[in-house]
Amino acid sequence: MGESRKAETASRARTRTATGTTGTPRAIGAAERRARLGVRHRLAGGARAGSVEEVAESLVALHGTDPASVFLAVGARLAGTAGPVEDVERALYQDRSLVRMHGMRHTVFVLPAALAPAVQASTTDPAAVRERASLLQHLAAGSDYDAAWLAETERLVLAELAARGEATGTELGGAVPALRSTYVYGKGTRQEGVQSVASRVLRVLGMEGRIVRGRPQGGWTSSRFRWTRPTGPRPGESPAAGRAELIGRWLRACGPATEADLKWWTGWKVTDVRAALAAVGAVTVALDEGAGFVLPDDLDPVDPGSAGGEPWAALLPALDSTAMGWQARDWYLDPEYRAALYDRSGNIGPTVWWDGRIVGGWAQRPDGEIVTRLLADVGAAAGRAVDAEAERLAGWIGDVRVTPRFRTPLERESSG
Repeated sequence: MGESRKAETASRARTRTATGTTGTPRAIGAAERRARLGVRHRLAGGARAGSVEEVAESLVALHGTDPASVFLAVGARLAGTAGPVEDVERALYQDRSLVRMHGMRHTVFVLPAALAPAVQASTTDPAAVRERASLLQHLAAGSDYDAAWLAETERLVLAELAARGEATGTELGGAVPALRSTYVYGKGTRQEGVQSVASRVLRVLGMEGRIVRGRPQGGWTSSRFRWTRPTGPRPGESPAAGRAELIGRWLRACGPATEADLKWWTGWKVTDVRAALAAVGAVTVALDEGAGFVLPDDLDPVDPGSAGGEPWAALLPALDSTAMGWQARDWYLDPEYRAALYDRSGNIGPTVWWDGRIVGGWAQRPDGEIVTRLLADVGAAAGRAVDAEAERLAGWIGDVRVTPRFRTPLERESSG
């Protein structure tokens, strides 16, 4: 047996021992999972958060591919009717208690600054290695640029940011002519085309933690981010320790979950997922989908009727971390609704929730009106609660118009 196979077998054995699969695992049904979701994701009325940082901690990471989703996700979870814009911007750009970075599944997230070293070591560093290798491969195939040229271009970019303090990609391209260079992508294939190196060079530097995204040009829905140099030394953490920390936090927020859920959410190899589960002493439970995992101190039953005391409504944005939290979603999403709520790439649009289930979607019309469309008959009381959430959302969005980056059938139809 090879060394890698031995390590995998040992990891699985440690997990079995830690999870106590010699006995009958405790069953956690869909209703209890929805109760956990309502409280832990700050959606139930009595569980809503008092600060931006509390929301981020509760979700582990806010999906940040669409900048507006970060603000909408926080706003849906804060107590009261005030909007989150100023507080999110403070946390991101002044206090730096939250950071925006590439993370799980090669996706941009906004997460607590204290968690950034674990994400960097466990997830972003390996992805950055692949991203740099891919860029060099494409440059070699479609241009005369090599590793030395790339290193010099990066040096000039970092020097320019050190002098300026911050700059957009366009501004950096004006100051560093090499960033305006192009290469032929997919030479000899149907996908052949000319591409600029700027976005890819900046992405690699960002993934390696050598530059970070700052305040964008425009308002809170803008993706025209300024780039800046990080403050302080780059924190170091071992990949294994980072994976254990991230899995522990995720199970605390989202457990129980299956191995497949964890592999999908992290983007890791299954052997890394299993080793991290063993490291945190994850305990096996029985789910409708099969074996799931929770932390060893998280086995106490949760009453499905205890999620904040009353049923709750929420309007969550496209790509919300709750809606995209698990690979298997039937316990909170009727499969019949998928066609209306997802685009062809699997990105979920804005959703309407009632007491732990997705029951419809919402959109903003050109005149600013927030409109909802229910796909399930949830009754008059639920309808009134959904309307109240739509009114609350419209109140703090004000004159801003929000169009999701990835548009779905229901959102397009409802937006008019």
